[in-house]
Amino acid sequence: MGPCLLPRATCSALSPAMKASLLLALVCTAVLAAGARADAPREPEALVRKVQEYAQKATAMAKSTFSMVQESEVAQQARRWLSDNVDLAKQRLAWLKEQLVELWKRTPAA
Repeated sequence: MGPCLLPRATCSALSPAMKASLLLALVCTAVLAAGARADAPREPEALVRKVQEYAQKATAMAKSTFSMVQESEVAQQARRWLSDNVDLAKQRLAWLKEQLVELWKRTPAA
């Protein structure tokens, strides 16, 4: 794939699938823009309306793509955090279990 048009930190954080999705969104935007030129009416007001419609569609598509990228980054960070901390959680749970067993043993029967 060619050079990334986004900031370097953003590009390096994107997975190949996300880069492909972003490329697809950019291609779709280019196709929409080309279609706008081909279908463009001759009146200026209609042309402005058509450009606004295509700009809104392109903006919605870009927002959706960036949202998917951010959600993916957040999900990756959450999975990384969970995998890093699962052993610590198990250790603390074992310690708590030991403490509860000791407490149970010390409690006099009623």
